[in-house]
Amino acid sequence: MDIDDIKDLLRKVKKGKVSLEEALSHLKDLPYKDIGFARVDSHRALRCGFPEVIFCQGKTPQQVVAIASQIIKGKGDLLATRADKKIYQAVLKEFPEAKYHESARAITVKRSTRRPRKGLILVVTAGTSDIPVAEEARVAAELMGNRVEALYDVGVAGIHRLLGYRGLLTQARVIVVVAGMEGALAGVVAGLVDCPVVAVPTSVGYGASFFGIAPLLTMLNTCAAGVSVVNIDNGFGAGYVASLINQGTSNRK
Repeated sequence: MDIDDIKDLLRKVKKGKVSLEEALSHLKDLPYKDIGFARVDSHRALRCGFPEVIFCQGKTPQQVVAIASQIIKGKGDLLATRADKKIYQAVLKEFPEAKYHESARAITVKRSTRRPRKGLILVVTAGTSDIPVAEEARVAAELMGNRVEALYDVGVAGIHRLLGYRGLLTQARVIVVVAGMEGALAGVVAGLVDCPVVAVPTSVGYGASFFGIAPLLTMLNTCAAGVSVVNIDNGFGAGYVASLINQGTSNRK
């Protein structure tokens, strides 16, 4: 049940078309649904604007399907991250409209019909090896109702590749920069644009990158203003933050 459903229900109660008892029966699963091994947060879309997202790693296919059923039952869009093909096949069996984004390792079921927001979210990677994390960010941002474009493999080792897209960079309302190795790209991009940059360190790199610690520290220590940093390999978190920023500025630019 989303905010429009609740408003409609309250209008019907006000007009006497629905009794208080009937209304309470519709609201009985708020704020969460206890399904034994999990308590699905059915109130999250009302609080945060988007339903609970399933992190599939460590869950069985049956557990993912059970949680997904509750989310979809509440008329929400479904996003399941870090999903393998075995989990996807289980979800697809129950929901034929489910889509698997292989590079992003994400499953989506889109139920909403909202128009994409006006602002552009641009997802940029330093290298090709960073694309899986970037795709997770892209899929999340698109499902949350945003217009998203991608610009991949434009890292600082060949900075002319990035500078050739100055026009696209300046069109963006928010830029998600995904980089491993030393993670310098986020600071470089932030020095070229007047919009927020969401930096995502990845675990891509040789030994001294320490599985993403080196790019994480580089991004946290950048001297370029306007950079916010999410956790290592957290493409979903970056897409979510970028969506919130775009939502908040949609009437300003």
